[in-house]
Amino acid sequence: MSNLAEGYLGLKQMQTTLPASFYVDPEHYKRELNAIWYRNWVYVCRSEELGVPRAFQTMEIGDQSILIVRDENNDLQAFHNTCRHRGSVLCTEKQGKLPSKSIICPYHAWAYSLQGELKRTSSKTHPDGFDKSQYPLYDVAVKEWKGFVFINLAGKQAPAFEDELDTGKADIDHWPLKSLKLGHRFSKTMECNWKIFWENFNECLHCPRVHPELCKLVPIYGQGYMEAEDYPDWPANAESQDPKLVGGMRDGAETWTYDGQTAGKPFKDLTEKERSAGYHYVVSRPSVFIALHVDYVRIVRLRPLSTEKTELQVEWLFTDETLADPSVDIKQIAAFAQLVMEQDAAVSEINQKGLHSIRHQQGILMSEENDVHNFQNWVREQLATL
Repeated sequence: MSNLAEGYLGLKQMQTTLPASFYVDPEHYKRELNAIWYRNWVYVCRSEELGVPRAFQTMEIGDQSILIVRDENNDLQAFHNTCRHRGSVLCTEKQGKLPSKSIICPYHAWAYSLQGELKRTSSKTHPDGFDKSQYPLYDVAVKEWKGFVFINLAGKQAPAFEDELDTGKADIDHWPLKSLKLGHRFSKTMECNWKIFWENFNECLHCPRVHPELCKLVPIYGQGYMEAEDYPDWPANAESQDPKLVGGMRDGAETWTYDGQTAGKPFKDLTEKERSAGYHYVVSRPSVFIALHVDYVRIVRLRPLSTEKTELQVEWLFTDETLADPSVDIKQIAAFAQLVMEQDAAVSEINQKGLHSIRHQQGILMSEENDVHNFQNWVREQLATL
């Protein structure tokens, strides 16, 4: 994230993109699963969806199936969805509530505690040397953070969650993240590699052509810039109040809706600067960015389905008061950002198609694409750890 003291953020020297093969080659896709998706924190759901003991969800990441369950002590546990006997899947449903305090394999009825210890097998006798304590479920790291649930397949080797989180410039404690509730959800399958959508998120050169409605709401996007420091002559604009030059919402607008007006009450602890900006991003690569608006929060989750397919899921969070207000149309609030997401998905798909040209081996980044360059360098660094 930018800082005025750092000065102009644009690329000063020409840089090449990642190779086109990184987006279309199934073998490279497998390398990224191993280097990135199986080693970094991945957003699963809101805590409320696992709100009671024995509530569970399963999640597919690449070819890995993960089981997340809340135990009888109200703690979350996560495991590979694989029995230690002969490798059967343990839970075949996407979500629900376990009928007992045990995880029972549907194949041979091996039973595990909700903390993953093997409690019993279905065999009458055990071979010499067999010790149940040596066969717990394969562990997956799990983290609850401000009402969000994340997992990391690296298990005990996972880095600290907070070290991987980019919270940017705003004080996220000013948003009541933990107490917000899910009000609306949208999802679709995009015909593109997961990196394409991230790169699109990290630049606004596309905004004037792709997002005319958003550019009216956030004028700096209409200039093709993400924020004030992207202007080469940004110091000349430092004292300006023009949102086209310094960012933030257009005059009279407060939030991301069609008319720019809030429907629910704005969050009470936001500073005047946070209110005038109208949006702020929290990023956890590779799976999610969280858009903090003044009256709701939007979660954008990506999940790779194959080399050229990515699940896009968007969730909108609100206060209990807003959700209980019969005059508030939650779907209408969500409609504006959903339009933006669908526009982004559409251009991501045409970007993907073009990468199949046998003549196109690598692209070029322009000055405004510094954050794309940073993201691609992050991918390179992740791959170098294999």
